[in-house]
Amino acid sequence: MTTELRNAFTQVRTEVGKAVVGQDGAVTGLLIALLAGGHVLLEGVPGVAKTLLVRSLSHALSLDTKRVQFTPDLMPGDVTGSLVYDAKEGAFEFRAGPVFTNVMLADEINRTPPKTQAALLEAMEERQVSVDGVSRLLPVPFMVAATQNPIEYEGTYSLPEAQLDRFLLKLVLDLPERATEVEVLRRHSAGFNPRDLAAAGVTAVLGAEQLARAQALVAQVGASDDVIGYAVDLARATRSSPSVRLGVSPRGSTALLAAAKAWAWLTGSDGVTPDHIQAMVLPVMRHRIQLRPEAELEGVSPDTILRGVLQQVQVPI
Repeated sequence: MTTELRNAFTQVRTEVGKAVVGQDGAVTGLLIALLAGGHVLLEGVPGVAKTLLVRSLSHALSLDTKRVQFTPDLMPGDVTGSLVYDAKEGAFEFRAGPVFTNVMLADEINRTPPKTQAALLEAMEERQVSVDGVSRLLPVPFMVAATQNPIEYEGTYSLPEAQLDRFLLKLVLDLPERATEVEVLRRHSAGFNPRDLAAAGVTAVLGAEQLARAQALVAQVGASDDVIGYAVDLARATRSSPSVRLGVSPRGSTALLAAAKAWAWLTGSDGVTPDHIQAMVLPVMRHRIQLRPEAELEGVSPDTILRGVLQQVQVPI
């Protein structure tokens, strides 16, 4: 049963590949986040299929998806929902916002003011929203897949550290290689319509019930004390780097272990190894590091820091 379920997740990647070309790493990252019960921040310039990627994955998993375009005038109630007066009933009733879904695509999340960004914090952490003093549970599963443009800064609002820390992974989608871009154009020339995934041949492989079973199996993946200590040492090493103003918190090391367990399960391993930890360091930690201004001026990036940490911290045998 476990092998069949794992193979089905491999098939999910194949289905997504019918619509999205050359983003295998991002597809795997999204699956890891779903299996670990986390959220994902997708960073890339416009046109690298961030939205199509999330829609295709949701379609292959039979999950309900809602997309919200984050704009400067978006209000918290536009995301969480609000009370609306029903004249016929003579009372206020709650009208659910788009956050009540399985996968919420928060498009260009850094284009909306902090007040609206903060409206997602409770949903991401507690899996519920509070409106007018009443807490309402979100559907299960629930994941926020947020996108942001790395090069446009005018009219944007940087995500606060507390919210960045709630994203399990930050996945960077680079511009495609020439051969990949040629294949994208070839598909469009043949009639591919990104708004019609069924016509593209993307079929549902799994559902919410199978995903829940897989999440339970991921939670049972073991990790030795040495491997757990290795994850902690990596997080602690970021805090002592001279280029870092704010290093990875204990929540970050917990996220690293959770993501490594999901990756271990996907690869068919009975337990987490240092290799699984190492594979997850960049996507889990890159958005949790705040650099000193002088380091930024010198062109240092979080990924540079993390690659150095991987070389410095001793790997358990």
